[in-house]
Amino acid sequence: MSYIEEIVDLVKKRNPGEYEFHQAVEEVLTSLEPLLDRHPEYWEEKILERIVEPERVVIFRIPWMDDRGEYQINRGFRVQFNSALGPYKGGLRFHPTVNLGIMKFLAFEQVFKNSLTTLNMGGGKGGSDFDPKGKSDNEVMRFCQSFMTELYRHIGPDTDVPAGDIGVGAREIGYLFGQYKRIANEFTGVLTGKSVGWGGSLIRPEATGYGAVYFAEEMLKTRGDSIKGKTCVVSGSGNVAQFTTQKLIHMGAKPVTLSDSNGFIHDPDGINEEKLAFVMELKNIKRGRIREYAEKYGVPYYEGERPWSIACDAAFPSATQNEIDRDDADTLVRNGCILVSEGANMPTTLEGVDVFLNAGILYGPAKAANAGGVATSGLEMSQNAMRLSWSADDVDRRLREIMTAIHRACASAAEEYGHPGNYVMGANIAGFKKVAEAMLDQGLV
Repeated sequence: MSYIEEIVDLVKKRNPGEYEFHQAVEEVLTSLEPLLDRHPEYWEEKILERIVEPERVVIFRIPWMDDRGEYQINRGFRVQFNSALGPYKGGLRFHPTVNLGIMKFLAFEQVFKNSLTTLNMGGGKGGSDFDPKGKSDNEVMRFCQSFMTELYRHIGPDTDVPAGDIGVGAREIGYLFGQYKRIANEFTGVLTGKSVGWGGSLIRPEATGYGAVYFAEEMLKTRGDSIKGKTCVVSGSGNVAQFTTQKLIHMGAKPVTLSDSNGFIHDPDGINEEKLAFVMELKNIKRGRIREYAEKYGVPYYEGERPWSIACDAAFPSATQNEIDRDDADTLVRNGCILVSEGANMPTTLEGVDVFLNAGILYGPAKAANAGGVATSGLEMSQNAMRLSWSADDVDRRLREIMTAIHRACASAAEEYGHPGNYVMGANIAGFKKVAEAMLDQGLV
């Protein structure tokens, strides 16, 4: 058994049942063999053993009262995984599927994603098994206030700066920030994703989706191509999917699908600005289902299915983890897909990734392709620290520069370590190396 296999095996034994975390660790560590061959100090100083163990995990009870006056109890998490590069940074997710294994997987991924952004941010993640769907604004507010009543003692602008994720949008961030301000008696940049009027950054809601498209464009440039004119399938219909679709439209591509947990729509004529505006109102205001798009525009709706069977040039998985398995990946490649840029966190299984890599298509893994969101959160932190507000054009320009730099770092690392064009290898090596060097500099921490 190799050294890397020993570490992966140790992680599985120490963390039984945390399958998403196992998957994330295996995906990163198996890419590092050529790096370890050149840097024996990493295994001599046991960097791998240290980097797979969170610095701190907080689990707490969240009691709150629903509109019927009945007590409800949820569980909250904050995983502060690695602070070698700066304060912990990563979103909060409110969804019934949230558990410790998912939180650790997301936090572990966040460490290397944040490393790639060129900004000084460590990696963390948090959330709760609370489901905001179907809850009134007052119920969401009471839950958020109870959640923050415990979380506030573990966060701060120089310690840990959470953001939004699935189930945590502007409404939830507002309630969380209000409770933090009430308890701590300070107005500070302790959360990102705030409304623009009181400390938020322009382009932050758009950033993850925009960044995934910018990364795709950089990959295509290496082959003398562009996203213009490409037929694109997008999964999801939340924030990431909406703004991925918007940027695809702006750059001349033709997005043809969107989905939710019940199924997907296929619009062969393409989703344009008018149709996207309908989706945004449907999802962000009415909290409706994507099948209503099919009813309005007379296009096919596929109940209980995902959009990967639709022929396309490019795919943008923007919903959730493990939404593309081996069969889905095979189908995409067989139907002519030449590019996958991940907007969601780890949306492709390890077996699916192998299919993409073996087929030689352009594959942008999440820790690189969807880093635009946390990068712009970092820009929001900078604006908060300086009490400034940059223009939308300025933030968008900086975002594109960061995504170009991330692409360059991934491509260069892949080339340097003998795997040109392999963005998985490149992202993992580039992200890991920066964190490992910081850990060595800081001693036994």
